Amino acid sequence: MTDPTLPFSRRVFLQQGVTLASLVSTIPWFLQHSALGVLAQQSTRTGSTPGVPEERVLVVVQLAGGNDGLNTVVPYGDDAYYRARPALGLASPSRTGSNPVLIADSAAGMGLHPNLEGFKALLDDGRLSIVQGVGYPNPNRSHFASMDIWHTARTDAKGAGWIGRYVDCTCSGTPDPEGVISIGRTAPLALIGARSTPVSFENAQLFRWMGADVDPSLESTYEQLTRAGEIDGVTPGSQQAFLMRTALDAQLSSDRIRNALRTSPLVRYPATPIARQLQAIGAMIRADMRTRVYYASIGGFDTHAGQANTHAQLMRGVGDALKAFQDDLVAQGNDTRVLTMVFSEFGRRVRQNASGGTDHGTAAPMFLIGPMVRSGLVGTHPSLTDLDQGDLKFTTDFRGVYASVLEDWMRAPSAKVLGGNYPKAKVLRS
Repeated sequence: MTDPTLPFSRRVFLQQGVTLASLVSTIPWFLQHSALGVLAQQSTRTGSTPGVPEERVLVVVQLAGGNDGLNTVVPYGDDAYYRARPALGLASPSRTGSNPVLIADSAAGMGLHPNLEGFKALLDDGRLSIVQGVGYPNPNRSHFASMDIWHTARTDAKGAGWIGRYVDCTCSGTPDPEGVISIGRTAPLALIGARSTPVSFENAQLFRWMGADVDPSLESTYEQLTRAGEIDGVTPGSQQAFLMRTALDAQLSSDRIRNALRTSPLVRYPATPIARQLQAIGAMIRADMRTRVYYASIGGFDTHAGQANTHAQLMRGVGDALKAFQDDLVAQGNDTRVLTMVFSEFGRRVRQNASGGTDHGTAAPMFLIGPMVRSGLVGTHPSLTDLDQGDLKFTTDFRGVYASVLEDWMRAPSAKVLGGNYPKAKVLRS
């Protein structure tokens, strides 16, 4: 029987697939208190803050470049849509001999892009919430400025990221080194906190100690850092102790992530970049990692010219990948644990341009996926005739969606995280 007074056990290491189980007898107490203490709690998902349901997971998918919301969630029942888009307007379901939009709500005259068959299947299954007209006051049409606004949840785009602040608020000052994971070359601002930083990698096989690849003599130095018990005279709280903790945390995370990604998925994923990211996230969720938030992104949505074919391919890729991801979660038995949120930094202008595309706009739909969402259309679609300099007027503040996700799913204090009180969007089941 495992001694309950010990901060960790060999059993926990072996269950989690960690290769450093042999270090148990040599790592001093101040290292046990950091990286290894995390693993001790892992098998039971013991919370660091009372009331925070750490078995729940949030997956964020960013559509970078400004997704054309009007050709994603299509107001086919409004003649103003076709007047503004004589070439780009997608065919109404009533038209024959064409590729019509998929009906999302016939009474509202709203549909989905014809290639969003994956979203349509999720909608029919009661697992897709379509939040209409999402934006913020005084919208910024710069990619970088608007993305920073979404990432910080502040219209001045200042400070730490909103997910980073969530981690800061719920980890009692000792953030989990695996609490947030981003798939990509660099971590987005949304994940950067005042005290917390995410794990970020583009290729899991390269997410490892590579010093020995450069110079074999560096291996012994790294071994000393991670086999810290072999070094005498290390003072808890010192810079040397910090370096040891950091090295150990990195090696533990690397081992666990790469072990998780060696497993084959339970469903077939499409062969697209976004699907590969979601497949990796699905594998880490299946491995029961402690991660609370995963982040994936796909670019290419800045469709100023020749939009029709490009956007159609993007819609196919996003819809099919997210459907496969949800199917994977169902097959794992983890679908009730995972809420997925999809957003873009802004939409496109209502009227098509002379290059067969659309220019930077403002409000656009968000999507939430999972059995816990209020499926169907949520909120009010913006008017296509009452415009702000040719752009849609937002009807839902994106921070209201964040507030609902934080309060109702992650059980975190939204006002503290967001820096203000925002009416919650009704996106989740009561």
